[in-house]
Amino acid sequence: MITFKQLGLSNEILDAMNDLGFINPTEIQEQAISSLMQQDRDFIGLANTGTGKTAAFGIPLLEHIDTTSKHTQALVLAPTRELGQQIAEQLNLFAKHLDKINILPVYGGAAISVQINALRKTQQIIIATPGRLIDLISRKAIKLEHLRFLVLDEADEMLNMGFKEDIDKILSYTPEDKLTWLFSATMPPEIRKIVKKYMDDPIEVRVDADTKINVNIEHQYSVVKQADKPEALTRFLDIHQDMRGLIFCRTKRDTQNLAETLLAKNYKVDALHGDLSQPQRDRVMKRFKSHDLQILIATDVAARGIDVNDLTHVFHYTLPDDASYYTHRSGRTARAGKTGISIAFINTREKGKIEMLQRKLNITFKKVLIPASEEIADIRLENWCRQILEKKANGKIHPQLLAKAELILGNLSKEELIDKLLVNELEKLNLGTSGNLNTTRGSKSSDREDSRGKRSRDRGERNERFDRKGERNGNRRERRESERGDKRDWKKSEGFSKEKRSESKSGMPRFFINLGTRDRMNKRDLIDFICKHAKVKPSEIGNVDLQSSHSFFEIDGTVSRKISSSFKNVALKGGRELRVNRDN
Repeated sequence: MITFKQLGLSNEILDAMNDLGFINPTEIQEQAISSLMQQDRDFIGLANTGTGKTAAFGIPLLEHIDTTSKHTQALVLAPTRELGQQIAEQLNLFAKHLDKINILPVYGGAAISVQINALRKTQQIIIATPGRLIDLISRKAIKLEHLRFLVLDEADEMLNMGFKEDIDKILSYTPEDKLTWLFSATMPPEIRKIVKKYMDDPIEVRVDADTKINVNIEHQYSVVKQADKPEALTRFLDIHQDMRGLIFCRTKRDTQNLAETLLAKNYKVDALHGDLSQPQRDRVMKRFKSHDLQILIATDVAARGIDVNDLTHVFHYTLPDDASYYTHRSGRTARAGKTGISIAFINTREKGKIEMLQRKLNITFKKVLIPASEEIADIRLENWCRQILEKKANGKIHPQLLAKAELILGNLSKEELIDKLLVNELEKLNLGTSGNLNTTRGSKSSDREDSRGKRSRDRGERNERFDRKGERNGNRRERRESERGDKRDWKKSEGFSKEKRSESKSGMPRFFINLGTRDRMNKRDLIDFICKHAKVKPSEIGNVDLQSSHSFFEIDGTVSRKISSSFKNVALKGGRELRVNRDN
């Protein structure tokens, strides 16, 4: 196996690679570094996420930089802020022993004034997202007339996000004699057009871009109804309590809704999607990397740039349509020589997708059953009992508190006390209302529901592409959908929807409230609102169905009688009357 030392790199770069523990290059690194170090030609590198593309272009880039020049010599374009930050961090590590090379990432979501001040100093390498770069060029804060190298990283993703016009505009500011290096996981026709228009006789290196996948990943799938997916996830989380993983959703709305559902059940999760501000994204990633979060829920776009090596699981809440996206997702686990599990949730009509992925990626999927509620109860109760055994009191309880507990519970026998404690703990296990969640071929209605859901998510995915200013192209369409949804929700509230008017499957009393998403409510906000005014605990609230103009919520039968009266004389903004009543 070849080593970095055999690639003709400088001692300074080799020292940095040794510091990082990198001895042998990956296949894309070996081929790219050899070509880019020896030839002044345009270059195309096709390889999947997780194969080391940053070092493949970053190391030769650093070797070619003239540290005596005060001009910007290299520009790296990246589709997302996270990826841009990651590239800058890695290049700084590679350049650790070189003479001072200034590397600056610029991206939207951060103060542009700070970036303009930084650009007044010499920055030999700039890593940028397209929208922010155009803003800086228009303010004359960046000058590219002396550019020698242009790198397009994750080029396919930039096109998917609607940056084609931005790339054309940026390239118009660069000199014709620069070298262009393009790195991508796939080579769709749109990228071929860029190659033909802007590149001159490029070298092309393809490292099994469509078929290469980490052999240390175990691929699994479960067949489950769309409505049962949240509970199916919680059961896997309960079974594998030491897991750390990523859950991939198609759209930002699915991502946020799932995060709120799991948060309401006290799981350590959070969402990462395009609507978060940069400080919010940074806080989420900091919590995830510090193990304060067990699970991160993300869209494919938002997950670009996530660099975490200790993930045990990847969940595909919805399967992607493109095999390369499956490879990108599953490749987030089993890094650094470790093993990992990739689990896809599919409906009965998506078995063909699994077969397609097996053929195209040369992998084998194993069908796994969603854990039964009895199995979860057994594991959780055993862990709970062991935690009690290991707990050391050591006089930590105040004598008065101990005396009060003995006074209240002293008449119970040991068996009665254990029985009550077990009942109390079982109520906290998030076992949901259904026993067996595994779907069979006979579930035709579920298939139709999932098919409709897929078409809706497909539309949502297309709406999530960025325009030049970094905003979502689909915002106007989402507003129109919301307006139509308000009308549908009104019809449902007036009795047009038998499903919404039916009794709760859990057996818990179900209530109507005329608050919804257009009141800027999410599920957590609504639960807090109910708890505040009804003086109930979050654990006493069951399923919450949040809609546009109204919502439904379930409540423990022991406190349900006081619900309607608890909201009397509660005024809403604008003088609107608050209505809360039993959903009969």
